Amino acid sequence: MSVAKMLSIGRICAGGRVERAVPPEDPRPSLQSLCFNAVLGLLPFKTQLASAEAVQEHVRRLALRPASHQPTRLGRGVDVTLTKMGGWPVYYTAPSSGHEGRNYVMFLHGGGYINEIVPAHWRFVGRMTRDARVSCVVPIYPLAPAATAKDVVPATAELLRMLLEDAGRAKVTVVGNSAGAGLALAACQWLRDRGHRQPNRLVLISPAADASVGRPEQIEIAGRDPIQDIPGIVEAARLYAGELDVGHPFVSPLNGAFRSLAPMTIFAGTRDLLYPDSVDLAERARAAGVPVELHLRRGQPHNYALMPTPEGRQARAVILRAIA
Repeated sequence: MSVAKMLSIGRICAGGRVERAVPPEDPRPSLQSLCFNAVLGLLPFKTQLASAEAVQEHVRRLALRPASHQPTRLGRGVDVTLTKMGGWPVYYTAPSSGHEGRNYVMFLHGGGYINEIVPAHWRFVGRMTRDARVSCVVPIYPLAPAATAKDVVPATAELLRMLLEDAGRAKVTVVGNSAGAGLALAACQWLRDRGHRQPNRLVLISPAADASVGRPEQIEIAGRDPIQDIPGIVEAARLYAGELDVGHPFVSPLNGAFRSLAPMTIFAGTRDLLYPDSVDLAERARAAGVPVELHLRRGQPHNYALMPTPEGRQARAVILRAIA
């Protein structure tokens, strides 16, 4: 599918109604996002994903450091507590001014299944907690290669099942970025297959939906992606897959079934080599009767919705409205 056709899709809603997610009066990237893309290209993110060997060396270095997942940069007005569920650290945030009767968000962080949660994720969690006045549940799931999809997906789904039970009539939204978005989708497919309730909505930011990264157009897009590269993504997915094939829906939820899933809001940018999978994800979910909004922004990189750009701020405003 061409870039022009993908951009024309804009926002896809169940029932055949199509609206634009990209404002027609401002279809081009902002100057701030162009500068930010240039800065991203100077940072070592892409180098760490340039080859399987680079990923393996990165994982070895991480194994020598103590795990760091302490909340930082949550900002004022946010209370946080730590507990353990199933052996995992799980953080709970809430507005300091009180949160009885508030809605809930389960946030699943990105990082290619090999990196811990980072300050930018916590800043986003703090923003959701404070501005949308929700309680956030942030599981610190174990990372590959020590933990693999065979165990991580069911355990995440079980945590979500318990949250849904505890929440009662309150709204529960699952928000994930990158690998966390792939994990969110796989966990909801696991819940559906076992007859459990779905959350009220899935918010998927640059979802890692297909670990094979096998589309010819993705090779071309990889040359423009300032953050990611195909060999490293494939190797990280292999480590996360463990004994499973990388095509298994636990690892590549694009290959799973989409019937009866929660409504979805998906964010993707055309400088993200994963974005063709987001377009397919939206189309397959819609074909299965799932309401979908696809916010596809021209010239935006992976995880643009978390970035300090006008496009990122617009995306976060959409997310805050969805979870409140």
